[in-house]
Amino acid sequence: MEIIHQHQALNTICISRPGRIQELTNTMSTEETQPPAIPVADKVPAKVTHVSHEGWMREGLAIVVVGASGDLAKKKTYPSLLSLFAGSLLPPDVIIYGYARSDMADEDLREKLRPYMIGKRYDDAVVEDFLGRCRYQSGSGSYGDVDGWKTLDARLVACEKNEVEEGKKRSNRLFYFAIPPNVFAETGAAIKSACMAPGGFSRMIVEKPFGRDLESCKDILSSLGQHFDETNLFRIDHYLGKEMVQNLNVMRFGNIWLENIMNRNYVQCVMLTFKEPFGTDGRGGYFDQYGVIRDVIQNHLLQVMCLLCMECPGKLDGPEAGEKIRDEKVRVLEAISPVTIDEVFLGQYEGYTDDKTITNKDSNCPTFAILRCFINNPRWAGVPIIFKAGKALNERKAEMRIQFKDAPAAETLFGHKVPRNEIVMLLQPGESIYMKSNIKTPGFSSAPMQSELEVKYDNRYFNRGSKECNPDAYSRLILDVLRGRSASFVRSDELLRAWEIFTPVLHQIEKDNIKPHSYKMGSRGPKGADEWSTSKSGYVRNEEYVYDNDGIAHKC
Repeated sequence: MEIIHQHQALNTICISRPGRIQELTNTMSTEETQPPAIPVADKVPAKVTHVSHEGWMREGLAIVVVGASGDLAKKKTYPSLLSLFAGSLLPPDVIIYGYARSDMADEDLREKLRPYMIGKRYDDAVVEDFLGRCRYQSGSGSYGDVDGWKTLDARLVACEKNEVEEGKKRSNRLFYFAIPPNVFAETGAAIKSACMAPGGFSRMIVEKPFGRDLESCKDILSSLGQHFDETNLFRIDHYLGKEMVQNLNVMRFGNIWLENIMNRNYVQCVMLTFKEPFGTDGRGGYFDQYGVIRDVIQNHLLQVMCLLCMECPGKLDGPEAGEKIRDEKVRVLEAISPVTIDEVFLGQYEGYTDDKTITNKDSNCPTFAILRCFINNPRWAGVPIIFKAGKALNERKAEMRIQFKDAPAAETLFGHKVPRNEIVMLLQPGESIYMKSNIKTPGFSSAPMQSELEVKYDNRYFNRGSKECNPDAYSRLILDVLRGRSASFVRSDELLRAWEIFTPVLHQIEKDNIKPHSYKMGSRGPKGADEWSTSKSGYVRNEEYVYDNDGIAHKC
């Protein structure tokens, strides 16, 4: 694997000429002064990338990870920033600060981050170079501690002044909210009053959950909306950063054969599936407040469905494409009626409430759900859209599946049952696209049989001999924010309409205490679930077809 050394520079509070560091630290109070400067090594020319020519790459950048001491920051945010840094996808003198309530020094933060980076993918020297840029600022017991944010602002301003003197026109700031929604408001208010970029952009990445129903979503939107408008807010759903989801626009609108058959005349049903082979694993206290419909279907799968089924926007790439794509996603949601209880099948795995973090031992929280809805527009009217999600199932899988209608008169023509065509886009594990097509049975027989036309991304594009790697979803999405590209982020009207679709049935499940069907861990789900899904979708399963995934055969 190619190891990329972006810059061989050791860093203090900011990257600067050696004599300049002491001058900067002398302007701060004793509490704000950083450790003595480490000499800055000569810089190796950065690798030229697809973003090197963009204006923000020639400007200053400070990234602030809010909630830096938490699991999300350690496991996802910082490793994704390392990926961008190692790939020369951040400005050379980027400043990275962690902000949290914990009282710790810069080196304490680095020690917490190091195990999630060393020995993973990059050379140790690259990791240490990155960690040398990571510093820490604590708030006094609160994310809304204005004084803490003022202290951080002073440190950032000192570095940004230095960058201006070195010829950069302005400096930008990116704030990543790796914190719970209940502290969004106080954090946003403190940043707005004390830590906005004085000249460049100030952008916020906000993590889900975005509420648990329509009213709580409105509260969250209001708490941040009073401080920032939509151009500053990027609500992240990491499923929108997955390779197969990013590929949807090209697949749909870059292939004449596919776009012409993606409609009610040819499609029998659309199925979106998410399966995990493990349960709550100590997260039951959180999960029990949401359930699998809120946790997976209402956001991840619904967002993917919108991209799969939307009409073609006027633009599909570039900064101006974002709003056009999001407009079309909203139109899909507006064409879906609220889900009713007769369109829902619920399940809960045996032993779910044994999780010690779940206090309600009689919980009816679903860990498995299948839902059906319809998109009431000319393209999709009458086509069942099936969402299926579950925990503690028999495999790990997320996929989009389109089954087409029977080929006209095929059974009469061939004297045999002819399986239906399908397009399957596997999101995880191992991204791939395959089309289930019919061919003649090899040998003397002339009977049709089902095979596949297939592209496996790991083998075709990201194998060990390739210089390219498949970026993780968070790295891709953080880069989109820096580039000002909004297509892969959820707009407020999308969120509100999504909750309008699901809130009535979620409230009914809770109010009427509707009990889910029980199922064993490691199974396909509750008894009767497959039959219910088939009756609602019209899906016809070809029991003779076996999908060979790198030598491992699966019936699909």
